[in-house]
Amino acid sequence: MSNYFSYIPDLDYVSRLPDSKIGDYIRVKNLFKKGKLREDIFQNLSFFEKYKIIGNDRPDNVAFKVYGDSKLDWVILLSNNILNIQSEWPLPQTDFDRFLLDKYGDYNTLYNGIHHYETEEVKNSQGVTIVPARLQVDASYSVSYYDFFIEQQITTGNISVPITNYEYEEKVDNDKRNIFLLKSTYLGIIINDMPEIMEYREGATQYVSSTLKKGNNIKLYS
Repeated sequence: MSNYFSYIPDLDYVSRLPDSKIGDYIRVKNLFKKGKLREDIFQNLSFFEKYKIIGNDRPDNVAFKVYGDSKLDWVILLSNNILNIQSEWPLPQTDFDRFLLDKYGDYNTLYNGIHHYETEEVKNSQGVTIVPARLQVDASYSVSYYDFFIEQQITTGNISVPITNYEYEEKVDNDKRNIFLLKSTYLGIIINDMPEIMEYREGATQYVSSTLKKGNNIKLYS
């Protein structure tokens, strides 16, 4: 299977090299041209299945496990609209720890500093949820409600739970592990669509062909 870069169209850009002459161009890949899944596929959950990223798996590892081809890592990324793998994909543990230490400065602030407070779950006498868990609230938070089943006014104590900086960051990173994968059945559709999706449209600025633009000050996206 072709990798993502094979679908990216070319751009003849005015050469800025010291020994270049007027009219010299350098042919490069137009990295501003972004691939995407067709909307009728991307918006339909029946084309996808849930997947949880394990450990330090990278997109190419996941593509090999699921599709048998690491070059299809771009399908993994497009299926989840991931543009920046550094910020939108879970970090390897060593990188994650280094990132947190750089962000918070020291271990005490990281592990003991309070990021925010969240609610504990509150239910009435019949098990009906009055206050769901994990709502972000102030450090001191209580609720009062009338329980019709026992005909009593109930006032809770403080139901705020402190969430440390590490707990918060760990949840954010773990949430990134829950992704959607395009079902293998539909791989052929996506692969066949990509050349057309990535091609330049005739009539666009500095158009040369469906796979080439030429110029200096041009619109790179169309």
